[in-house]
Amino acid sequence: MSVVSADAMRTVEPAVTADPGAGRGEEGLAPRARFLPSLAAVYRAQLSRARVARIPLLFVATFQSIGIMILMRGVVDQGGREAQAVVAGSAVLVVAFVALNLLAQYFGQLRAAGGLDHYATLPVPPASVVLGAAGAYASFTVPGTVVTAVVGCAMFDLPLAHLWVLAAVIPLAGAALAGLGAALGLLAPRPELATLLGQLGMSAALLLGVLPADRMPEAVQWARDLLPSTYGVEAFARTFGERPDWPTVLLDLGVCAAVGVASLAVATWAYRRAAVR
Repeated sequence: MSVVSADAMRTVEPAVTADPGAGRGEEGLAPRARFLPSLAAVYRAQLSRARVARIPLLFVATFQSIGIMILMRGVVDQGGREAQAVVAGSAVLVVAFVALNLLAQYFGQLRAAGGLDHYATLPVPPASVVLGAAGAYASFTVPGTVVTAVVGCAMFDLPLAHLWVLAAVIPLAGAALAGLGAALGLLAPRPELATLLGQLGMSAALLLGVLPADRMPEAVQWARDLLPSTYGVEAFARTFGERPDWPTVLLDLGVCAAVGVASLAVATWAYRRAAVR
């Protein structure tokens, strides 16, 4: 039988009775995940979930854009400003179909089915959920946009030298349209209304982006300036000229980026608003 002194007991006691929640988050919970790891995790999860279901729809979006160019081929001359607008608008239309239309439907259904409650219980920032889903959907637009642009250039006798601009147009226009689609899906009170708003948004991208701006009434041209994808279309269309106006191209891409940041911020606010209800 061993005897422990009172001084030794007083030395051990603080270590035994220490706060069991020390080293963890507030109120004993695990600390919230950082933004970038959370964004990467949500992106991979959304990409794997949407891969099988969205690939057929990507083919539909690509064939739709190519079909529109075939129809416009009979009324638009080759190599001119109107041909440039048709090809650029048709390429960005693939982005609008996936990033705007499908993402509006996804978030509308997610909200109606209570899927936002699952994300709300995870220790991840709301912005990572919105950006991860938007990035995953926008990633599906890359092959279709490139194919549409190549086919359109061959159809309307346009140069392929500056096709690399799509590396900037796709993510910037995709961010702007994906943020708008997510906001529409999260703010719509019913999933049917979210689907309707997504369809209307894609129709606006079709009518205001593919058709040459010079043939539109002035009031419609003002509405065209409010569409986020317009600046991506303009930036891509300007690169088909013999001497592209690169400062103007960069300006259009800058406006597209600013609109993308604003639309994603609105989508993040809409996510917080929908998640607490």
